[in-house]
Parts: sequence; C-alpha cells; structure tokens
Amino acid sequence: MPASPSTARAINDRLALRLLQQEGPLTAGQLKTLTGLSRPTVADLVERLTASGLIEVAGESGEQRRGPNAKLYGIVADRAHLAALDVRTEGVAVLVSDLLGRVLAEASVPIGDEAGTGPAVEQAVGLVERAAKEAGADRLHTVGIGAPGLIDPASGELRDSTGLPEWHRRLMAALREKFPEARVGVENETNLAALAEQRAGAARDRDTFVLLWLGRGIGAAVVLDGTLRRGVSGGAGEVGFMPVPGTSGLPSATDCDGGFHSVAGAAAVTALAARHGVTATPEGPEPHAAALVREAVRRSVTDRERYAGAPDPAAGRFLDALADRVTLGAAAVVSVLDPGCLVLAGEIGQAGAEALAARVQDRLTRMSPLATEVRPSTLGGGAVLRGALLTARDRAQDELFAPPGRP
Repeated sequence: MPASPSTARAINDRLALRLLQQEGPLTAGQLKTLTGLSRPTVADLVERLTASGLIEVAGESGEQRRGPNAKLYGIVADRAHLAALDVRTEGVAVLVSDLLGRVLAEASVPIGDEAGTGPAVEQAVGLVERAAKEAGADRLHTVGIGAPGLIDPASGELRDSTGLPEWHRRLMAALREKFPEARVGVENETNLAALAEQRAGAARDRDTFVLLWLGRGIGAAVVLDGTLRRGVSGGAGEVGFMPVPGTSGLPSATDCDGGFHSVAGAAAVTALAARHGVTATPEGPEPHAAALVREAVRRSVTDRERYAGAPDPAAGRFLDALADRVTLGAAAVVSVLDPGCLVLAGEIGQAGAEALAARVQDRLTRMSPLATEVRPSTLGGGAVLRGALLTARDRAQDELFAPPGRP
C-alpha cells in the first residue's frame, strides 16, 4: 500500500533533517541530490521545516551564484538544549550541549563517601543547574545519565544494587522535579561507553564487538549486529560475577567477590602492583589503580621521550600478570560471543592503552581459536559522557523530528 501524502511528507522531512544533522548546512539543490527527491518536493519540505522552526538559513554556498539557490539551510541548534551526566560513586560530571551536540558548558563535582543522600543529590542537581545557566539554556529538553549498576528494562530506573550509594537512585527523581519539562533517562555506564566507541571511537568500523570495562568495578557491554544487547533483566555483561580460576571462593547473587571482579577490579590491581613493587602517585581525580597501571606502562617502554630511565623489569612483569588476569575473563566472553573485537575501556583499560591491549591480544591468540582483535579505548575517560550525550541527542531528535501526531 503506498504511503499517504502526509506520511510521505513526514518521511521526506525526517530524511532531510538527518542529512542536515550528518552533513551540516546544505542548499536546496544539495538536498535534492542527496535525497533523490524532486525540486518541488524539496522546496515544499524546506518551507515546512523553516516554518516549524527546525531549520533556518545558515549562510550562502560559495558554489552558487547569489540568490535563492545559494541559501544554505541548517538545523536550528538552540531549538533544544541537552544535558549529559556521568555519575560515579565518587562524584558527577556534566555537560550541556545544543541539538547538534556542540558542548556549551561542562563541569564536575566530587561527592565523598561521607556525604549523606540528601546533600549528595543537592550537589549533583546544583551542578546541572549551574552548567545549564552557563550554557544559556532556559530549559533542558533531554537529560541522559550514565551510572554504574543495573537498569530495570521495564521501568527504565536504576535497580537497587548492593555497593552503590543511595543518592544514585534518588538523583533521577530529583532531576525530574527540578526540570519538569525535561525527558530524563538513565543507562548503564558501560553500555554508554560502548555506544560512544561504536559511533566515534575504537569500534567505528565494527557492528559486533564487546567493550570490557576495567575500573573500580568490572563490566562488559555487548553489541551484536549493530545493536546493544541488554538482556532480559538488563544484566547482560555483568561479568564481574563470572567465576574464574584463581579466586578463593565463588560469587553470590549479591556479591561479586570470588568472581572476575576479584582478580581484575581496582582493588585487585592495586594489590597486584604492590606485590610487584610498582608505586605511583595519582594525579587529580585519577583512581590509584589506574595511576599504577599508567606508571607501569611508562616504565616498561624504551621511548626516551616518555621515560628517561632504563625499562623497569618489575613494571613489565606487573603488566604481564595483569594481562593474564584480564585474559581470564576476556577468553570466557570470546568463547561465548565470538565478537571478533574486544575494546578495553574504563580507567584501567585507558591507562593500560596499547601496552595492555597488546598483551591481552597475545594471550587470547594463544588461548582461543576464535580470532579477536583487542583494542584500547580511544575516547578514554570521556566515553560515558559522550555516550550519554549521544543517547540524549538521539532521543531529542526522535521527538523533534517525529511525524506530526506521533507520540
């Protein structure tokens, strides 16, 4: 059945908007070429989108003579303002952007373990308020939040997880109260990092891969055939609970001690570094375990621009031992999913960079018959914020670019 005229117009409008999002400002002639639509159809959609406030004249093309055909049309970037939050156990980072994803303001605040639930929520909400004000945003259209823990697929809320502060769960409600017009959504931090690496990072050329998060906790994000897989209960990738050799016990339903977390989480990495005599002083907010790995990488290379001393055998042995541990979990994931690509992310994965990735790659090649390329994250510590912004932007554009009458 052919589409009705109104449906066809909506489809054409959305196609044009997506092209303007991807390519930047275009002339009507360029839109005609890229969409394959007729000149009258393009003229109609330009008129409609301009009248609706979604696009505006953004300049003139140097390839055209002055006049109507030279006009460049672009998306009205300040039609909506978006906020992205990276919520950690030790603090919050936020950025505010326009509809095109251009960052207008960013800030962060530490929140210590001694802070109560109420004060912690107030600090986080206040941070978002200040960032929005700095960005010149009178209101926020969409807020995307990245946080550790499980997301209930039915409610879209953070589940009550052992070990996570209560203020994480209270934050969504507080943001909805402070910004009643905003659409507020939360996603697991590892999943957001994977989405960001897929769009603009280490997995740009992959539609199937696994992101292994190595930080204070351990997690994985699974992307198969271009789609993020969350699982029935939202727990796909909870590899911290995965039993592995070398632990003194087994994990339980409420505690991942005895699982992969026990050998590759931050506390285990710190203890492993101590056994190998590796020390480091964290710079700024960098976790101690990540600083230890970064220092070991620096001391294990012969690049005189990075480290003036002789390579430290102890640092190399520490990285080898860490790679052995990471490979335990990585090999299990690879044997089940055969993703072809494994991205090492999180603070420890970022600190290990190519040195750790190459070691894990070598061990996986010897351990598994399934070819798997191991890559370090290219987005580093900004991956979660980038992923939260991408999801907020997608959600806002889905609504603003939706056909009339569609919820």
